Amino acid sequence: MQLLTPVQYGMYTNTPLTPRDGVLEKHLLCLQTTKCQRSTQHSTETITYQSSAREKDAQHSAPLLALLPSFLHRCLVEMKNIIQSILLLTAVLETVTGKEELVYAQLGDTVTLKTPERGAEKEYMYWYLDDINSLQIAWRNPLGGSGFIGTTSNPIGQHWSALSWSGNSLVIKNLKPENFMTVVLRFGNGEIFTYRLLELIISGNPTSPLLPGDDLNMICSADTFQNYKNPEIYWKNPQGEITNQGRLQVKVTGRHDGRWTCVATRGEKESEAKVFVTVVDFSPNLPIYQYTSESSSLTIPCSIPQSISWDKIKAGGIQEVNWHFYPKPAPNLISNNSQRLFHLPLDDKLTWKKEQNRDLTPVPDLKKGFLSLTRRFGRDEDRGDYVCSMKVQNGVTLNRTVQVKVLQLTSAPGTELISGQQVNLTCSLGEPLPPGLSLTWVPPEESSLTSGDHPAHLIIPEVGVGDGGEWRCELRQSDKRLTFAAITLNIEPKLSVWMLVIICSVTVIVVLLLILVFIIYRRRQRKTTHLRHRLCKCKNPKPRGFYRT
Repeated sequence: MQLLTPVQYGMYTNTPLTPRDGVLEKHLLCLQTTKCQRSTQHSTETITYQSSAREKDAQHSAPLLALLPSFLHRCLVEMKNIIQSILLLTAVLETVTGKEELVYAQLGDTVTLKTPERGAEKEYMYWYLDDINSLQIAWRNPLGGSGFIGTTSNPIGQHWSALSWSGNSLVIKNLKPENFMTVVLRFGNGEIFTYRLLELIISGNPTSPLLPGDDLNMICSADTFQNYKNPEIYWKNPQGEITNQGRLQVKVTGRHDGRWTCVATRGEKESEAKVFVTVVDFSPNLPIYQYTSESSSLTIPCSIPQSISWDKIKAGGIQEVNWHFYPKPAPNLISNNSQRLFHLPLDDKLTWKKEQNRDLTPVPDLKKGFLSLTRRFGRDEDRGDYVCSMKVQNGVTLNRTVQVKVLQLTSAPGTELISGQQVNLTCSLGEPLPPGLSLTWVPPEESSLTSGDHPAHLIIPEVGVGDGGEWRCELRQSDKRLTFAAITLNIEPKLSVWMLVIICSVTVIVVLLLILVFIIYRRRQRKTTHLRHRLCKCKNPKPRGFYRT
């Protein structure tokens, strides 16, 4: 076993040794051996040690166990000193080199290098490329002066000509590949702040329009910088929903048309890169069912998103657009009973050509993508399926089907009624109401029946004069009115006995007066004829006067 010297003992026990006539050294050497078995006294300090053959092993380990607490204490003190030195060194390095910030951006974007919130408006600021010994590109002082230098004469600085200010922050517009480098901000007091401009890259962006069912594959990645962890990356679809990670793989539909956003996050900071994907398809969220009646208008909706121009549609391989009608009961789409209503060839004129005359009219603003058909009033024969289709060069056809349902309001026995009659009013689509729809009756203002939800078959045992007028039946979905049907009832008042007597009496008097007038007229006519025959009985009467004989 190696013996400890007095100096080593002092190091482990953190106790400096002083010579005391060699006694302490002697005691120390005796403490580490098994041969010394006596007591020694020096001055006021007594050190006792003993050993026996039975405790030989214990005496070998006793000195080390006695020194262990002091040794651990010494280690803790040294570790504390080392940690304090590291923290001090970090503070010194931070003062010398400043802070760093990673700024992720997309090619062509605009970024703002925000200055630290530390009263920067009261200090001088100098902006450099790479380090403070390289090209200076901008400066600003607390008096309001500022400028951009070295951006025209220097070949490297020419790529930094699109600079501006936002408060005390430096703005870089229209990022170029040469702008993704290090920008250093030095304050007048020597403090340094570093910005690392890193590019967000989107690869796989489709250059031509896609069709529903095509594959969309895009990858979003970020440049890396040494000793920094890569940011977390995910995608947002045009509806703002988070989907996938850095790699995007989907079968596209119409709702995938629009702006996709790649988001890179580091801590609480987010950076975005955007890409636009064009999917040639009909506008999403168009209603499948359309309701009309003979009292309300008919509109059959169909459109393409306004973000998709007709040039993009042609580039997607679309050849023509058609409207077909399948009368109810609707056959399947391969039936020969269809009627082609309109045809739109994709030429320079871009004009609908009418095929069947059903008095339907295409809406205006065709160049804005509106393909709907309309008419002022619906008809009973409008029931059926209307199919708006786009024919593609590869034989694929894109379809959008709208089912038109007609609401009818009928009255039995008719619309000409007498007060007191029973009338049956029926409001129906010709089929059971779909879930979520309801019927609301709106009677005339003077009717005894109140407005509200009533059965589709409404029975009024005895109608009154106040029930005459317009009756309306409204088809509703919650608070939204989908369509309505109207009918007008003409109700005559009921005739009483006295009214019948009066009417009959008046009729008899009128008839008697007519007979009396006729008799008087005939008698005067006869009297005039009898007098004429009495005054003249000559066969050949001559007029009065003198005649020559």
